[in-house]
Amino acid sequence: MRRTERLFQIIQILLANRSPVTGRSLADELEISIRTLYRDMAELIAQRVPVTGEAGTGYVLDDGYDMPPLMLTADELEAAALGAEWVASQSDPSLASAAWDLVSKLSEAVPPELRPVILDASSRSIPTEPRNHELFDGAALRRAIRDRSKLKLTYKDITGGQTDRVIWPLLIAYLNSVRYIVAWCETRQDYRHFRTDRVLSLGVLEEKYPKRRAVLIRDWEAATAKRRQTDVLSKP
Repeated sequence: MRRTERLFQIIQILLANRSPVTGRSLADELEISIRTLYRDMAELIAQRVPVTGEAGTGYVLDDGYDMPPLMLTADELEAAALGAEWVASQSDPSLASAAWDLVSKLSEAVPPELRPVILDASSRSIPTEPRNHELFDGAALRRAIRDRSKLKLTYKDITGGQTDRVIWPLLIAYLNSVRYIVAWCETRQDYRHFRTDRVLSLGVLEEKYPKRRAVLIRDWEAATAKRRQTDVLSKP
């Protein structure tokens, strides 16, 4: 385990315990010698992490200490880089660009010894199907979801027929290489899933939908689970 990761874990352990944690307990949990632990604690104190300790009592973190948001382990960094790479390969151009910007910012913000974890990661996302392209601005769709704005769609179904819909967009669902807009459809008065590559036009309306998005998502999940259960029971 890298020293940076150990220091991070020590802080996590101390944050999780209100009472003092002995040096021996810390050393055992981290599988290091007590001498190595003492050096690590000295390094944390040198970095102005508010750790206090007394012989025979243990170590504690001062109340109100907030761990720096980018004090990440190698595995956490690799997970972030892998996720960003997947997003870049599967999303619309604006979100893909944001994913690569995230990787760049992470590589600049982390300590130098952890940069290879991002720049030369041991995990890769390899797309097996071409990315679907939409005829609308994906950033506008995401803003509408965040703002609870209604959308007007012209949609082409699987048979090629076109319909105009007014929907309440709840989220974008990713299924393999296909993206769907999960929404409440005013036209059908029910939840519907719209493939983004079949949306011919998308307009953001000024009107906001009245219900809280979290409540609608919970209702959609319940309706989806009920539909699945019905399908299972109807099978011979």
